[in-house]
Amino acid sequence: MNKRALIAMSGGVDSSVAAALMCEKGYECIGATMKLYHNEDVGVPREHTCCTLEDVEDARDVAFSLNMPYYVFNFTDDFAGQVIDRFVSAYENGATPNPCIDCNRYMKYDKLYRRAKIMECDTIVTGHYARIEYDSGTGRWLLKKARNLAKDQSYVLYFMTQEQLKHTQFPLGEFSDKDEVRDIAAKYRFVNAKKHDSQDICFVPNGKYADFIEHYTGKNYPSGSFVDLQGHPLGRHKGIIRYTIGQRKGLGLSLPAPMYVCRKCPEDNTVVLSSEQELYTAELIADDFNWIIAAPEQPLRVTAKTRYGAKEADALATVLPNRTVRVVFDEPQRAVTKGQAVVLYDGDIVVGGGTICQA
Repeated sequence: MNKRALIAMSGGVDSSVAAALMCEKGYECIGATMKLYHNEDVGVPREHTCCTLEDVEDARDVAFSLNMPYYVFNFTDDFAGQVIDRFVSAYENGATPNPCIDCNRYMKYDKLYRRAKIMECDTIVTGHYARIEYDSGTGRWLLKKARNLAKDQSYVLYFMTQEQLKHTQFPLGEFSDKDEVRDIAAKYRFVNAKKHDSQDICFVPNGKYADFIEHYTGKNYPSGSFVDLQGHPLGRHKGIIRYTIGQRKGLGLSLPAPMYVCRKCPEDNTVVLSSEQELYTAELIADDFNWIIAAPEQPLRVTAKTRYGAKEADALATVLPNRTVRVVFDEPQRAVTKGQAVVLYDGDIVVGGGTICQA
């Protein structure tokens, strides 16, 4: 009997090609799309997200062409609690979240992963650009960067457990060029072979996070004071949820020199501004930390990313007695932001990662 694979299909070209590659490997493949929210509930037009009826039909069409069973799983309640509510709470508490990480963590590698086990699938498959390898020397599964570094998505997968890594495959991780993926889609005559990649957060496709939060919660977030590092007032802000660390544009202030958001203080509803020089920090603390290698007993030399698009920076990581992790950078880093993930690397191996709670 062939091994069974559950393919997470978004309707995009990447997950479609991942499905085709698994069929070529001889797996009995089952396609699945997660319905994560009702567009009307979050105030999003139907035609502007990666979860439209058109996407479902594209995924269904690909599954049909590959002779795969196909299902749509309704995970709307879980998505609201595990992703949207976390997103809102982070902004309300002065942090800047990464909901794509939460979606991968709590939806694909929790809800969908558990559904795959119920369906007696041996592996779950996604279109992520990353690689998984087994290290026989340590007896651990490793998460590694994709061959195509421009498309690498290992940053948003740092949370994966050994059990999840063991039962997951990323068929696109070995490709060095996205054009190769599109060529395979064209060879199979997939309807989405030339479909553009989705770039936005699915439930906030226009990028207006504060407008979404106000619509979703029904709240009006009050204005407050912009202040400098000494607490001197500089003007009025339009609600603390409308700003993020490092922001310069859109402050609505006329100041003698450029100033940037360096801190948000929900306890007194102030937004602190500083010069760019004062945006740089030499260390951070991360909690909710997941080690993919064995947690080190001694300080460990790593490179660290503090945002998805950030460059890696040389650093020293130390596990603290309360299991949080201190990361000290060789050179101070700009706009390290509470709520974002810090992900540690050793070359192309993901060492681990966690949520920045202090910078």
